[in-house]
Amino acid sequence: MRGVVFKGDRKLEIMTFPDPAPGPGEAVIEMKASGMCGSDLHFYRHNPAEIIRSLGFKDLASRGIDENAPIIGGHEPCGVIAALGAGVDRNTFRIGDRVMVFHYEGCKHCDSCRTGWTQLCDHGAIVHGLIAHGGHADYMKVPVSSLVHLPQEMSFAGGAAVSCGTGTAYGALLRLDISARDTLAVFGLGPVGLSAAQLAAAMGVEVIGVDISAERVSRAKDFGVAHAIDGSKVDVVCEILRLTGGKGVSCAMECAGGEVPRQQAVRCTRPWGKIALVAIGGNLSVDAMKDVIGKQRTIIGSYTFSEVGMKDCAHFIANHGVDVDKLFTDQWRLDQADEAYRRFDSQSGGKGVFVF
Repeated sequence: MRGVVFKGDRKLEIMTFPDPAPGPGEAVIEMKASGMCGSDLHFYRHNPAEIIRSLGFKDLASRGIDENAPIIGGHEPCGVIAALGAGVDRNTFRIGDRVMVFHYEGCKHCDSCRTGWTQLCDHGAIVHGLIAHGGHADYMKVPVSSLVHLPQEMSFAGGAAVSCGTGTAYGALLRLDISARDTLAVFGLGPVGLSAAQLAAAMGVEVIGVDISAERVSRAKDFGVAHAIDGSKVDVVCEILRLTGGKGVSCAMECAGGEVPRQQAVRCTRPWGKIALVAIGGNLSVDAMKDVIGKQRTIIGSYTFSEVGMKDCAHFIANHGVDVDKLFTDQWRLDQADEAYRRFDSQSGGKGVFVF
């Protein structure tokens, strides 16, 4: 089979791998869609081995993982079960079932794994697309415990979005405990930010969207954003205060990365406001008393979502008719991977997906 391997330094290679066979408790998924996530660009731009070391992954050899072996990228997989190993309950999963893949593997026994938060595994999670083969391939082998049924109302591309970016947005909304009583400011109108806007609007929330890209700002209202702000042209905090009668929003979500939008996300909330930090990397620098303690604000770190949350997100989308497919501006074949990632790296378009 074919698989895309990130080499770093903005290089990748489409390599040939043996077709996988499922072991006990495993499934082989025939890929139908594999989304391109912003975090993939870290592995595309930089040496994946260095990233693995910087993230603190240790003792991989003892877990049967060769750090030097080429790893297939992509962690937004969605497809059809092509084969099942021994010991799999055929009443739960059958060959031909449409499924999404939760892209973390853990020990299955610690409290985090047992509650579906596998990425927080006490023994360290295995992340598909980074230290285990991902979805940018014809087939993918995973534990059956990683599978979530895809609702019939959703496309495979939509399922791929839920497998990371859109699911991450939903997880952050749950962490904010948001409801129709709230107003939400979303900083960064890329795929995760637009997903947050779509989902929050479907919950009845008034959404304010912020970005410094005029193109992204212009798209935002198609995703449920009531007020779209170009942060390159106005004082964002002042504009949000104006829109909210001087009070500020009750909730903010930071999906952009960078110190400035994080500061703005904190400072645009009213007293007792809640801020979810979603974007990976960077720092938060605010005045502890003036910006947080004195305003009774709560700052929340939100790291993707649980396996149960992934299922709930998909069913919320299906039940509320959320057009998550609208996130995708580019569809690619796997043999176009080099062109696809060069375009994605330019950040000139929206979200891309490989379709099979």
